[in-house]
Amino acid sequence: MFDLLRMAFMPPVSSFVLKQKLSDEEWNCLHDEAVKQLLVGILYRAIQKLPLEMRPPMDLIFQWASEAETVKGQNARLNGVAASLTQMFAERGYKTAILKGAANARLYPDPCMRQVGDIDLWVDGEREGLIALVESMGFVIDKKSLRSAYHFHFENKVRGILVEIHYKPSSGCYSPFVRKRIWDFLEKEIQKQELVPEGFYVPTIKFALVMQLAHIQKHLLDAGIGFKQIVDYFVLLQNASEADRVDVAEILKKFRLGKTAAALMWVLERIIGLEKSKMICDPDERLGKKMLEDVILSGNFGFSKTWYGENFIWRWLKKKFRFFETFGFAPSEVMWHELDYWKFFLKSIPMRIRLGKISVWDEFHDKRRYEKKNP
Repeated sequence: MFDLLRMAFMPPVSSFVLKQKLSDEEWNCLHDEAVKQLLVGILYRAIQKLPLEMRPPMDLIFQWASEAETVKGQNARLNGVAASLTQMFAERGYKTAILKGAANARLYPDPCMRQVGDIDLWVDGEREGLIALVESMGFVIDKKSLRSAYHFHFENKVRGILVEIHYKPSSGCYSPFVRKRIWDFLEKEIQKQELVPEGFYVPTIKFALVMQLAHIQKHLLDAGIGFKQIVDYFVLLQNASEADRVDVAEILKKFRLGKTAAALMWVLERIIGLEKSKMICDPDERLGKKMLEDVILSGNFGFSKTWYGENFIWRWLKKKFRFFETFGFAPSEVMWHELDYWKFFLKSIPMRIRLGKISVWDEFHDKRRYEKKNP
């Protein structure tokens, strides 16, 4: 799979070929992994560069081509929704920017090869005002999403696309001190957004490098991260200027992202051949191997882990163990997360007793939201 990833980002005419011809069974396994990691469109671009005798069996080629064409159509639809929402908010006097997703896809060699997700739309405004604005525009907000400190999302999809409205760029940090530093940086940097030909605004590459690295670290510590997010970061680095990479390198330690960045640089060098000149720090082989192993196991955001769907107690124990298992990537973040969790646990004990439930996450946050609105 790594060879195909490298081929996907090479120029259309390339002398690079697979080391050996794969069997039909190996191709089927590779396709399954591409589906698991949301890399179907990316790897199909590499397959098109292979000599005919090195390609998958014909039935799999047809299936893969159909799936890649679906990805292409989904990209076109997502870009259309993003442009439409951008215009709607602009007409009401609000600045916007697309975070991750479509903003990343346009930087790929083929903007339609990246598998789509939801739309993360930053809107420059205060939380309560944006909630009222969105409702006045005819959208229904998913009430459960209001528990987030960064965003909320629409209850219904827009043309099949889930939309998240970000009133704060997600810092991805548990430490309140680091969170404040990253917020200050991101909120200042996002004001430099630019309009792109696709019809929406995107933040600077520097903003994306910091925010998406924090996003990778958060999910790595929690349930896991997939190759889709790893490849996104490779594309960002390829499109970043030397000045951008130097600036980000200087603030990694300040944002407690240094160890995760070092692991990521090793992974990107190993799987796609990232050049040393494009790195934002020296690679760390020990942490990099650990990250790569976890990415392969996790799939997209950890959804491939076998402990999804297990009973609550067993899942809770495994998640608690995971934080200490990933301690080396961000020690202070793990400690702050555990402190926050046990503070919540102690505060929620009376509610657990009253309701006779072990998990009261939803009820606790509904109560907190009500108390804030009705002091």
